[in-house]
Parts: sequence; C-alpha cells; structure tokens
Amino acid sequence: MQFPTRAVGRYVEWIGDANLRDVAQLSEQAGFDAIGVTDHPFPKDSWLAQGGHHAFDPFVSLAYIAAVTSKIRLVTDILVAGYRNPYLSAAAIASLDRLSNGRVTVGMAAGYLQPEFDVLHANYAERGERFDAAIKAMRAAWTGKSVDFGGPYFEAHGHTMQPTPVQKPGPPIWIGGNSKRARRRAVELGQGWMPIPQSEEVAKITKTPAMPSIEVLASMVEELQAMRPDPAGPRLDVCTVPFESLRIAREGSVAVLERLPAYERAGVTALVIEPRSRTFQEFRDDIACFGEQLIAPARRI
Repeated sequence: MQFPTRAVGRYVEWIGDANLRDVAQLSEQAGFDAIGVTDHPFPKDSWLAQGGHHAFDPFVSLAYIAAVTSKIRLVTDILVAGYRNPYLSAAAIASLDRLSNGRVTVGMAAGYLQPEFDVLHANYAERGERFDAAIKAMRAAWTGKSVDFGGPYFEAHGHTMQPTPVQKPGPPIWIGGNSKRARRRAVELGQGWMPIPQSEEVAKITKTPAMPSIEVLASMVEELQAMRPDPAGPRLDVCTVPFESLRIAREGSVAVLERLPAYERAGVTALVIEPRSRTFQEFRDDIACFGEQLIAPARRI
C-alpha cells in the first residue's frame, strides 16, 4: 500500500525554501511514495478563522520538490478545477510531469468554498459541469496535436500545447469528493478516487456526503468499481485519509498499521498520512517515526 504525505502547503507558517527541501527529502527517505500540496490561492478570512489554512501554490511548490528529489510522486491534493482555466492547468501539469520525468498524479475536485470562487471570478454554480469539461479539455491539450474542442465550455479550435506530459495519455487523474457524481466522474474521466472521511457535521460544510466509517467507505468503493464499463479492466485507485485520526499523531502509527488489512479489503490502494507537526523539528521526528513504525512494517506484510 502506498503512503502519500499530504498538504505540505498547510505548513506555510514554518516552511521556508530550505525547510521545504528537507521536508521533501525526508519524506522520500522515510519511504513515502508521494507528497501532496493543497490548493487555496485566496481564502476568505472567516474560513481561516474556523480552521481553514493557507497553501503554497501547488505547481510552484511541487516543481521545487521535484528538483530536490528523485522518485517521490507529486500529487495535487486537491486541485480545485474551477479556479483556473483548464488549458493553463494542463500546461502547468504537463511542464511539471516533463520536468519531473513522469512523477505527477493530478488530484482534482469541484471545490466547495464559494467565497474563494467568487473572489477569483470563477463560476461556482456550474462548477460540476465545468469540471467535467475541464478534464476533457486538458486531455485534448495533452495530445500535443491541434485541438478541436467544442463548447459550451473551453472551446478551442486550432491550438496546440507543448511540451506534452511524459506519462501517456497524461498523468493519472484522481477525483475528490464522496458524492455518487464524484465517483461516476472518477470512473468516466479518471483513474482514481479520493474520498473524504468525515462526519455528518463536517459534511454540511464540505457539501459532499458523510463517510463516518471504514464500512461505509467499503460500500462506496464497491459501488465505484461496479460502475466501470469493463469489469475485467483496471480497477480504480482509492486514496484516503485513515479513519483512526484525520491528523494522526505519532502514536497513531500502530493503530493504522493494525487496520491495514481492513483498508485493503475495503479497496483502498493509498493512505494519506498528514503529520500533526507544527514546527520543522516536530516534522522531522514525526516522519522518522512514520517510516519506522508504519511504512517499513507495512512493506513486510
């Protein structure tokens, strides 16, 4: 099972350029398969006051990480589709994939923070429809051929994008969100699903259904895989946060390790480990602990 770290962007309070290099290299050395950066370019103060967070620009920070590592995968966790024109996103992703020698995984979601949509002059009301069109537009651009893409969104005729991604036909796209539409989108347009463990209370904020237990997750994964048009074809990846804690402390490693067989039975292929660290020294200690107490033992199972 893979062990992506998550949301380096959340640690903007203490990560400078040198620390970001060390965070990336320590994660790679500890055995993490991937490292993720979230996407909040201009959040509203009221959301920040309720527990929201700032973030590094995902493309800038992941490009920096790519330059100081050699094998760890680079994940947008999660890129909000509607915040940018998809052709700009496609160009940034293709460049990152090319410069990292094919290490990009694109986590994307429709988004739920209307004030951030509004300040960016993005379309909140049609974000679902525009998300579907954006993925198709990005894939068209990644061919490197002259694009003939019809409306109603992102129409393009006679435009070509270079460079193309190393990964063909493009980096894998993992879709975030718990709704049936998000799962359908993952099946139709992506290669993976990124569900969100959350209570009914939190679900009211994120505007996607609750997922309070591994049993509920297993049921949703079963539904997801059953949607595939070819049951004999590749199964979708499923990447999620452990239910043991949304921000597991070091002492939580053993609990997660004990539940790994349950996650595998539920169809999970990657777990997101978000350290509770709020200083660089804490992060160094946490990452070393995860490597020794979770990742290394998991490799032996």
